[in-house]
Amino acid sequence: MTKTQRMLAAIALAGAAAGLAAPAASAAPVAPLTLPDLPSAAPGMPTGAQPTSVQEIGGKISEGANQLNRLAELPNDLAPVIAPVQPLTDLAGAIQ
Repeated sequence: MTKTQRMLAAIALAGAAAGLAAPAASAAPVAPLTLPDLPSAAPGMPTGAQPTSVQEIGGKISEGANQLNRLAELPNDLAPVIAPVQPLTDLAGAIQ
């Protein structure tokens, strides 16, 4: 074994020993995970506008993301309508 290999082996052994000793040293109880409080309704807000659960908030975010994805598909949906007039718009752009 070369000197470098011995040094690397000693460092690896020390790291492994420290890794095994660390869990025993930190045996403190883990606090349970809690969800944040729901926001309160602003004055003048309709009664059904305030979400009642975190899952409801996630559902509304997911619904909004789906609508945004649908909006991204709009150019593909309009392609058959735009295709017949595309040569005219290209010509108009060339005239400028």
